[in-house]
Amino acid sequence: AVSLLNEKKIEYVVVEYLKEPLSKEDILSLAEKLKMNPSEFVRVNEKDFKDNQLKNIMHDNDKMAQAISKYPKIMERPILVKGNQAIIGRPTDNILQLIT
Repeated sequence: AVSLLNEKKIEYVVVEYLKEPLSKEDILSLAEKLKMNPSEFVRVNEKDFKDNQLKNIMHDNDKMAQAISKYPKIMERPILVKGNQAIIGRPTDNILQLIT
């Protein structure tokens, strides 16, 4: 994702959410921009997801947003945000939809 943004000379800011996790409210806002529920952009095979039985709360957006905040490794990545829109940057072709 970064190499494509650099190649297209797009300015961007990297949010290191593993170092400074997003808040529950940030996750819910991101979900709105992605037009997804929080459970739709989690990594279900991630150890933190499995170890904490998070599949049991996938139907509850607030609880799942809180879980993503507490266990940031479970969030799908990279996610790119532009204004009120966001997209998951895999495959990298998705990025082109957001920046063009």
